[in-house]
Amino acid sequence: MKKILLGLAAAGLGTMLAFSGAYAAEEAHNAAEPTHFPIKKPAELDWTFAGPFGHYDKQQLQRGLKIYKEVCSACHSMNLVPFRSLEELGYTEAQVKAFAAEYEVPDAPNADGEIVNRKAIPADHFPSPYPNAQAAAAANGGAVPPDFSLIAKARAVERGFPLFLADIFTQYQEGGPDYIHALLTGFGETPPEGMQIPEGTHYNPYFIAAKSLAMAQPLQDGQVTYDDGSPQTLAQYSQDISAFLMWAAEPHLEERKKTGFRVMIFLVLFAGLVYVAKRRIWADVEH
Repeated sequence: MKKILLGLAAAGLGTMLAFSGAYAAEEAHNAAEPTHFPIKKPAELDWTFAGPFGHYDKQQLQRGLKIYKEVCSACHSMNLVPFRSLEELGYTEAQVKAFAAEYEVPDAPNADGEIVNRKAIPADHFPSPYPNAQAAAAANGGAVPPDFSLIAKARAVERGFPLFLADIFTQYQEGGPDYIHALLTGFGETPPEGMQIPEGTHYNPYFIAAKSLAMAQPLQDGQVTYDDGSPQTLAQYSQDISAFLMWAAEPHLEERKKTGFRVMIFLVLFAGLVYVAKRRIWADVEH
């Protein structure tokens, strides 16, 4: 009996030591792995559309459209943005019609019930490069490329306390463009020592959901040719496409800010009139 008890005690001790070793190894592994994302916070850039009097730079938006057309549209759709809205970027109606005609969209079924493609018109929206989500996932290693229509408003890093309080007064609403710019320029950085990057993914410390993502670096210096003499660098490309995606997500930003300014002026004048009326009404009343 004594031998049995000694054997059980030795086995239990061995199990505890093995468990302790496994726990220590797991703790060492977790110490090298981040517990939150992104690992790095994006920097705040100086955007023309920032602040209460911000406005879009139409030349920058046209450059961003060029990047989307030549690079991003190969994987990402923008199915909430109609071609006719490009007139807001300074293009003529004829230019928009010619631009739309470069794309094909599904037409109504023909007499045989088959769906064929036709050239797009300004009333159509930017089409997806894939017929369905399953085809998009199959072509991108199981990850469906997100639609770009609202991504500049849907993607932003939580700033936490006390920055979110300061944002109320500074009217900071450029978290999406800041994040997109940081993500596009964050490829190529070396992962921290001990961090394991899954095969087939790419490390990016600015990615908001994990330590790596399926998309490889999409932009390189000199990849897109500019006609206005702007720098053809990764930093410039990233700023231009980020600004364009902000416009796609909020095309009426300038109008909204002008309306808000008019409302504030009205409220100030109205408050002054209320004060004057109050003084006149109560001037002859004894207090």
